[in-house]
Amino acid sequence: MGPTSAESTCHPTRDAATGFVQDTGAATPSGDADDRQEIVVLGIGNVLWADEGFGVRCVEALQQRYTFAPHVTLVDGGTQGLYLVPYVNRARRLLILDAVDYGLAPGTLKRVEDDDVPRFLGAKKMSLHQTGFQEVLSLAQLTGRYPQSVLLIGCQPEELEDFGGSLRPGTKAALERAIPMALEQLVAWGAEPVRRAEPPGDREAVTGRELSLHAYEAGRPSEQAACRIGDERFLATVQAAHAGAPRA
Repeated sequence: MGPTSAESTCHPTRDAATGFVQDTGAATPSGDADDRQEIVVLGIGNVLWADEGFGVRCVEALQQRYTFAPHVTLVDGGTQGLYLVPYVNRARRLLILDAVDYGLAPGTLKRVEDDDVPRFLGAKKMSLHQTGFQEVLSLAQLTGRYPQSVLLIGCQPEELEDFGGSLRPGTKAALERAIPMALEQLVAWGAEPVRRAEPPGDREAVTGRELSLHAYEAGRPSEQAACRIGDERFLATVQAAHAGAPRA
C-alpha cells in the first residue's frame, strides 16, 4: 500500500502486471525541495535471515506502539534497493534503521548522521541490500532531491546465517534501546509520536500479518521437523558420494 497518512505505513506498491514497485504519489512533494516537510522512517533488511531483519522489526515496533503526525511515513523497505529512491526523494528528514557491521560487539547500537551514512552502510557489506541502498542515496543526490537530515541507527548483528531464523535475544534487547533513540530524534524533527491505546489493524500494518514478529517466530518449525543446515538425507548422500570418489 502507498503512504497516505501517519496511520498508513507501507510496503512499496507493486504493479500487478510487471511486479515492479510503483510510487503512488500520495505524498509526493511539490515545489522546491525546501518545501518538503515529510519525515520518512525506513527499516531495511531481510527478516528471513535472523538479525538482518533488525531494521524492519524496529519500524514494525514503532508502528505497533505509536501514531505519528500526518507528515510522517513509516516504510518497510525490506531489500527493495533502487525502488526506494522515491521515498528518499520525498523526505526532508530520513531515519534509517538497519543491521550494520561496525566491527563492534553484537547488539551494540551506533548513530551515524548525514554525509557519513553512505560510508558506513558500505564499509562492510553484509548483504546485497546494503549495496543497493548506497545506490539509492547516490541516485537521490543526483536527482537534487536529497533529505536535509539523515540519521542511521544501526545495530551490530550477532547471527546472519540462519535462514528462517529470528532476531537473537541480544538483538531484540538492542531493538528496545533503539526505539527510544528513534523517538527522541523524531520528536526533535516534529513527528509528534503518541502512544497507541491498541495496535493497528492488519490492513494498516507495516509488516504483513504472516511476517509479523510474533507470527513469524510462532510459525517456525522445530529443528527436528526442519533441519537448520539442509536436508539431512541429501547431506548424507553427498557425504557418501564424496567418500567414495577417487582422489585426484
